[in-house]
Amino acid sequence: MSSANRVTRQPSCDDPYDPALLSVDGALKRIAETVSSISDVEVVALREALDRVLAADVHSPIEVPNHTNSAMDGYALRFADLAKMPLQVIGTAWAGRAFNGSVGPGESVRIMTGAVLPDGADTVVMQEHVERDDDLIRVAGGQREGQHVRHAGEDLARGGTALGAGRRLLAADIGMVASLGVSELPVLRRPQVAFFSNGDELRSIGQPLALGEVYDSNRYTLHGMLTRAGVTFNDLGVVPDDRKQIRETFLRAASMADVVITSAGASVGDADYVKEVLDEIGEVNFWKIAMKPGRPLSFGRIDESLFFGLPGNPVSVMVTFYQFVLPALKHLSGEIAWQPLRLRARTIDRLKKRPGRTEFQRGLLSQDESGALVVSTTGEQGSGILSSMSQANCFVILPLESADAQPGDSVIVEPFAGLV
Repeated sequence: MSSANRVTRQPSCDDPYDPALLSVDGALKRIAETVSSISDVEVVALREALDRVLAADVHSPIEVPNHTNSAMDGYALRFADLAKMPLQVIGTAWAGRAFNGSVGPGESVRIMTGAVLPDGADTVVMQEHVERDDDLIRVAGGQREGQHVRHAGEDLARGGTALGAGRRLLAADIGMVASLGVSELPVLRRPQVAFFSNGDELRSIGQPLALGEVYDSNRYTLHGMLTRAGVTFNDLGVVPDDRKQIRETFLRAASMADVVITSAGASVGDADYVKEVLDEIGEVNFWKIAMKPGRPLSFGRIDESLFFGLPGNPVSVMVTFYQFVLPALKHLSGEIAWQPLRLRARTIDRLKKRPGRTEFQRGLLSQDESGALVVSTTGEQGSGILSSMSQANCFVILPLESADAQPGDSVIVEPFAGLV
C-alpha cells in the first residue's frame, strides 16, 4: 500500500487506552473545583423541610428531655432503701401527670414511662423485678443506682446544637426538631436543572417511528434520576441537529437553570453541533473520560450555569449521571457529608476488562449462605442495553489499570440504593 493511501487512525471509544483522556478521578476533581454551593436561603414549614438541606445550625431552645423522667414502667425509689425492704407505695406518677409529693425513706412511687421522677427518688426498678403485696413491694437483687432514669438535658442541653448546617433532613430530623417546639427551618434553595436531548433520530413517546428513528428514553431516565436527587427541573424536550436551535436552547436553558444537561450530541460526527456551539457561548473544561461506558462526557459552563453533556447511549447516560452529575448536584445543593456507598464483594462471575479505563459494569449484589456479600453480572454490558441497568442493583467498579476479574476476586461495588 502506498503512503498516499494510508489512513491515520484517530483515537476512538474502541481503543483500550488513550493516554490523552482524563481519568475519572481527574474529572471529579475538576468538577469539585468548579462547583460552589448555592447560598440562597428559604424558610419553610417543618413538614416541608424533609429532604431539604439545612442552611444554618439548629440550636435547642429547651433541654431535651425537659424533665428528669422514667425510662421504664416500674417503681421510683431511693437506691439506699433497697436494703430496707419492704417499701411502701405512696402513689402513682403518670406520663403528663406528675406525682404530687416526694419520696421519703422506705417509700416508693408507682411510675410510668416518661413520667416525671418524683423528688427524693434516684432510681427506677422495672415492674418485672418487683413483687407487690397490696401497698408493699419487694425488689429482686442486681439493681444499679440511677438505673432507668433519663435526666433533663441529657440528650440536648439548652442552646446545644441539635442539627448542623449542610445536612439533608431525614424523617428522624424532622421529628427531633418538632420535639424542640420549632415550627420552621432555614433551608437552601434546591438546584434548578434544565435538560434536553439532541438528535434528528429521536422521537417522543406517542409519535410514530420511521425507519432509523428511536424513542427518546434518556429524558425519562433523567426525569427519574433528577426527581430522586431532590432538585427542581425543566424538560426542554428533543432538539434536532440544527445549529441555530441548539444554540437557542442552550441559552434559554442557561437563563433558567443552575445546571444544563444534554444527552447525545456529545460526539464528533458531522451533525454534532454541541461542541461547536459551546465553544462559542461557553467554555468546555473537558470532553472525554477514560471510562466505559460514558467516554464522550463533557463538562463546562454556559454563563453562570454548569453544563454536562452526557452521551447518547441509555446506559452511558445513567452511569455518567450517577458518577459525575449527582456528586455535583449534591455539592451545589450544599450537602456537605454525602458520599456514594462503596463496598467490597466477591464476584461470582468472570468480569471481562481491558486496562486503561475505569469500567462501571452492572451487577446484582446479594448475600451468600454465610452472609458474605457476593455480586454477579447482569450479562451483556453494552452501553445500549438498558435492561442491564433495570436488572441490576449495583455498579461493579473496575479500576483504571485492572484487567479481568476472576470468580472469587474481591471487587468494589456501589449499590444503587446508596446513590440517592
